[in-house]
Amino acid sequence: MSYLETTKDVYKEAAENPQVGLCCTTTPVWQLPGLSIPKKMLEMNYGCGSTVNPRDLVNNPKVLYVGVGGGMELLQFAYFSRQIDGVTGVDIIDEMLKACKENIVEAEKQNAWFSADFVRLVKGDALHLPIEDNSIDIAAQNCLFNIFKQDDLKKALQEMYRVLKPHGRLVLSDPTCEQKIPENLREDEHLRALCLSGSLPLKDYIKIITDVGFGTVEVRAKRPYRILDTVKYNTDELIFIESVEVCAIKDPMPADGPCVFTGKAAIYYGAEDYFDDDKGHLLIPNQPLAVCDKTAGALEALQCNDIFISQSTFFYDGGGCC
Repeated sequence: MSYLETTKDVYKEAAENPQVGLCCTTTPVWQLPGLSIPKKMLEMNYGCGSTVNPRDLVNNPKVLYVGVGGGMELLQFAYFSRQIDGVTGVDIIDEMLKACKENIVEAEKQNAWFSADFVRLVKGDALHLPIEDNSIDIAAQNCLFNIFKQDDLKKALQEMYRVLKPHGRLVLSDPTCEQKIPENLREDEHLRALCLSGSLPLKDYIKIITDVGFGTVEVRAKRPYRILDTVKYNTDELIFIESVEVCAIKDPMPADGPCVFTGKAAIYYGAEDYFDDDKGHLLIPNQPLAVCDKTAGALEALQCNDIFISQSTFFYDGGGCC
């Protein structure tokens, strides 16, 4: 049995018998006026973070969500995109699509603003999306791509890139791990299906995203997630796993490489009215400017005594240099 078949079995069972805490999201559930989330939807919240961000969801976007789970994020996306077929959910598992549809019908009963027609459920494979080229404003997945081995991960990201409109956004939430995970755990199909042993270091995860062609990447959150301990797992040391929320934007690739925001800021504290690096970055005294890692490196290379570059906070929420 392949690791993808094992994954299907795990989530078929999770669809038929909700597994509370299977993934255990590290992001609080959105509390929005008039939004009521059915109990079963919450129990089937099989993600490690959130892909819903109001600043992405302007001008009635067309949204694609891959790996539907119980439908909670589909409902949250529909809250901001209130149009027929405004949100498309794709999943390969019939039982998950059935459970999700039932939850959507229940959500319609609990929410006066919501119509089940706002969400379109489609059977499909993340590696071969049944979606037209350049047709989606926001694409998202939560704790799904972490399951894929690297060749399949690249295919899944290429598919997301293909369906996005120019400047469209891919929002991802996945576990990451800065330690080397032993091969015996990496090859454990069940652990991989549970989004644990496939975790990559954040730098490697981002590189795969930018190698596909995304010109801008924002790291929006990074939080503690799981421990693989030496008693329950076949490992000689504790393995610390974090969850990360990332937005990749289908911007043109800059000639000098992608703009990756990891939460760094530049602060000018000199005597002049401003500092201009002649590359489009204007620093006003003691007004922090969010900068991508590339710009941070270029400013550090100037060796100016009156510019401070902060470390990565792994939190970025717009307003940056690029």
